[in-house]
Amino acid sequence: MRIPAHSVCTAIRDDIVAGVYERGSRLTEELLARRYGVSRVPVREALRTLEAEGFVVTRRHAGACVAEPTEQEAADLLEMRMLLEPLGAARAAQRRTEAHLKVLRGLVRLGQERARRGNSEDLRSLGGWFHETLAQASGSQALTSMLTQLRHKIAWMYAVEAPANPAESWAEHGAIVDAVARGDQERARTVTALHTERATAAHRLRFSGGADRVDRVRTSQPPVNMTGLRH
Repeated sequence: MRIPAHSVCTAIRDDIVAGVYERGSRLTEELLARRYGVSRVPVREALRTLEAEGFVVTRRHAGACVAEPTEQEAADLLEMRMLLEPLGAARAAQRRTEAHLKVLRGLVRLGQERARRGNSEDLRSLGGWFHETLAQASGSQALTSMLTQLRHKIAWMYAVEAPANPAESWAEHGAIVDAVARGDQERARTVTALHTERATAAHRLRFSGGADRVDRVRTSQPPVNMTGLRH
């Protein structure tokens, strides 16, 4: 495999998230450089970046290794996302552009169509694009970067069950876009908080003392009010 030097960090991160490198395994510069077809310099820089992000740790006598987050650290990530996603939506209601709205509405239409067909793989990708675009619409590079990093780490630590009712999930996405389009910050924050909390309940920890699961976040919140949802 040969990739551009500036893409080494992304490639290593993606392989960690995909499980190519197991938790706790060593990451030697020489082997990584050979795998990705680059010199050791960009590999060294990538490992420093990934250590700052929490994917890699440096251990005495062992060097760089894939991090082994605790269950508490993993749970903290979900809690952070539940705080930051609604904030991003509220900011998007203030700062979104017409281009952002066009993309978000297009993704909702595709999501609703795929939900009717029951294509779960497409829905997972579309959901990721939706939330990435929503974060970008916040107009805050710092917030967008934090949410992107959270998504990567959550994908690494958790398996996610497909929603029992994908049509309802995409109706919630539509309600978020409707609030953002109207510039209604509080509604955007509220519907996104409910959507994120509900989605969090479908996450199962990949590592949990062999049980391969984590206690789910329970929610008694009612369904999001879809009144005024634009189609």
